[in-house]
Amino acid sequence: MQRVVLLVDVQNVYYTTRQAFGVNFDYNKFWSVATENRQVVKAIAYAIDKGDRKQREFQNILRNIGFEVKLKPFIQRSDGSAKGDWDVGITIDALEYSDSADVIVLVSGDGDFDILVNKLRIDKGKFVEVYGVAKLTASSLSNAANRFIPINTALLLK
Repeated sequence: MQRVVLLVDVQNVYYTTRQAFGVNFDYNKFWSVATENRQVVKAIAYAIDKGDRKQREFQNILRNIGFEVKLKPFIQRSDGSAKGDWDVGITIDALEYSDSADVIVLVSGDGDFDILVNKLRIDKGKFVEVYGVAKLTASSLSNAANRFIPINTALLLK
């Protein structure tokens, strides 16, 4: 049985699925598909925390599915822009947990991860699957993966 690590860039998947389809990502369905006939070594969902009730409920749903939820505070800059990405954290965890896994699954369309995916695939010999909204996923990222799985209606809440 393959050992798998799941890493989900919650902000990226939220905004890309809403932009492309107008609905939310189905984390239960994703879990079912990505873990079928696989042993989960680690599953982490990386999110930004604004501290509201609806977000806490969503985070608890993720925990009940099987994800560890890692949170960073939402930072509003004085110029009105916002900060809150998990690129470095996802990268560190991917490298840390890759030694105990055969497959790394990354849910993100962020092209910054192409370097990480290449490192995992080429240098560490891991099979890397990337899930992303096809038209909003950087081609450098989808091309770096062993397998790109487009997020489509089968992985969306109805």
